[in-house]
Amino acid sequence: MTAHRERFSNVEVVVVDVLIWVFVTLLILVVVSIATVFLIVRALVKRIRRSRAIAGGVLRTRARFSSGPHGKVLRLRVRLEEILASGKAAVDLAARGDGPRGELPELFRRIEHEGAALDLQLRLMESETDSAVLAEELRAAGLRVEQVAGLVRRLRSAVALGLEGVTDDTLTTLRSDVDREVAALHAGVQELRTLNRDGLVDPTGHQPTEASTVRDKGTRP
Repeated sequence: MTAHRERFSNVEVVVVDVLIWVFVTLLILVVVSIATVFLIVRALVKRIRRSRAIAGGVLRTRARFSSGPHGKVLRLRVRLEEILASGKAAVDLAARGDGPRGELPELFRRIEHEGAALDLQLRLMESETDSAVLAEELRAAGLRVEQVAGLVRRLRSAVALGLEGVTDDTLTTLRSDVDREVAALHAGVQELRTLNRDGLVDPTGHQPTEASTVRDKGTRP
């Protein structure tokens, strides 16, 4: 009887040990799964933040569905982003050699630096809870955004001024070449029609023979 009880106790110990190991294994799997999901989500968030296209789309969506002072802050951020994007497009075009370059890239980098600092201020304003303070900051922020817009407009005007001269010269030359070719083609068609009408050229493009010319004259009334 005692031996039977000992065997039963040993079985209970083994079962308890197995259950403990199963529990520990499951716990480890859960911890690893949670850590994996956390790392994946963190990587996705970082990628979204680094992607200007995705971040810009999220910002526009937030600005569209937000109202009040905080909605105005978001719309200022959208306007600032669009202004800087237009300036970058102009500078990139000039950098490819299609327009004037000079100090424009360096000037735009300075404008872009100021715009980034202004965007940080606007992001800080999103967390402002005092409506009076936010209204006062909105006026100042709006003026700063318009100052950046004025700088970018002047920069784009400088690029457009250089492109305008190149484009005008190119189009003028191209128009002259096209007009000359059209005039030459028109003169050739008129000459061919005159020759066909006088019977000097066959419609197939062959010169008429002497016999056919005499035969044609004999058949004329």
